[in-house]
Amino acid sequence: MSYGVDLLWCFRRAATFIDKILKGAAPQDIPVEFPSRLQMVVNLGTAKALGITIPPTVLARADEVIE
Repeated sequence: MSYGVDLLWCFRRAATFIDKILKGAAPQDIPVEFPSRLQMVVNLGTAKALGITIPPTVLARADEVIE
């Protein structure tokens, strides 16, 4: 199981910052942001190999389930 930032979202936000800088904004005037979008991925194959049972409620909340 992995719970962390959504890298695709981070790359899109970085593109927004680059656009602002290229349009003339000073980098020091752009606020630093913590990623506000997190992603949970569950790997059922690995869980099964380790003998771990993932509850259905956790699987329902997962953004991605790898079989």
